[in-house]
Amino acid sequence: MDAFYAAVEQRDDPSLVGRPVLVGGRGRGVVLTASYEARPFGVGSGMGMEAALRRCPGAVVIPPRFSRYVAVSRQIMAIFRDFTPVVEPLGLDEAFMDLSGTERLFGSPADVGVRIKRAVREATGLAVSVGASGTKYVAKVASDYGKPDGLLVVPQAEARAFLAPLPVSRLWGAGAKTAARLTALGLLRIGQVAEADPAWLERELGGAGPHFHALARALDPRPVLRGRSAVSMGSQRTLPADVLDLADIAAHLRRAADRIGRRLRRKGFLAGGVRVVLKTRTFKLLTRQQMLPGPSDEAATLYAAAVELLDRFEHKEPYRLVGLAAFELRRERPQQLDLFVHRDTRQLRLERAADAIAARFGQGALVRATDLARTPGESPPNLDDLWD
Repeated sequence: MDAFYAAVEQRDDPSLVGRPVLVGGRGRGVVLTASYEARPFGVGSGMGMEAALRRCPGAVVIPPRFSRYVAVSRQIMAIFRDFTPVVEPLGLDEAFMDLSGTERLFGSPADVGVRIKRAVREATGLAVSVGASGTKYVAKVASDYGKPDGLLVVPQAEARAFLAPLPVSRLWGAGAKTAARLTALGLLRIGQVAEADPAWLERELGGAGPHFHALARALDPRPVLRGRSAVSMGSQRTLPADVLDLADIAAHLRRAADRIGRRLRRKGFLAGGVRVVLKTRTFKLLTRQQMLPGPSDEAATLYAAAVELLDRFEHKEPYRLVGLAAFELRRERPQQLDLFVHRDTRQLRLERAADAIAARFGQGALVRATDLARTPGESPPNLDDLWD
């Protein structure tokens, strides 16, 4: 989808059409989505809202409405499943579709791309950019071409030539540090990675070397996974004021653990591990993670592990963002219990009771006493930065 959150806001409020729109938190928040009218000013997702408004002072800032985006996303995914049952969502605004064997129903890849775009436009009024090829990676790269409202088909026989002139930053999984490493090795274009010695790449990049070499040669064996489950579930928040005191950081982790635990139980997941995310005032992102003793959906267990992880950080400067994520998610299943070990279920019963109160009376009906004593002027916990 093209600038999905902003596009939904412009569709729902026609007065925003043609104006630069930034969806995200005000003040010290971040930009979640920038409309295409805002992007010529150098504004993009992940940028601090204050910096974005300095670049684009005329932008309209819209607080995110995730329940609305989820509803529209479900509508769009249902349209995709009208073309094939093999749909792998990537977040709310992107999906892979395996259309193998549908040629007699829908025509060529270009034909089906047009039909998908038309179906989404007619049902939602929104634009979708489509990329089609023989592998997930090349299709993903192709979908970025011609945005907004683009359509590009890259036949598999032409895929390697299509990728060759692109910068190495377009390799799937190559973040800023990896791209800089590739550049330092003299690899500026994907075609150069394709021609490089795979053994040398492995020596220089470890296990990522063969992966990037295969992608650069347009080889990607990963299938489209129907009904793909969430890989992680998290909650992070840009704070109204920087924090350094461990007690303040722990308080934010407690609130995040409560939110994640509630969502794990609602969706029937257990978490195998916990990850703490901290961003310094100079925007340096730090993470630490560990596995849990056993899979859990209890907020108390997530929080205890998160507090342990704080000891693994070198707390040299204040933090502007605190986040927590649960990963290694699995569906809840009956477990074989140890005959001689008593499992205390009081905490889980307590948290489920709190779930029931929140479901009936709203999220603010029951709060921790520690949250009542938060620093004056500090805004209450929000749900602006959640992900599955």
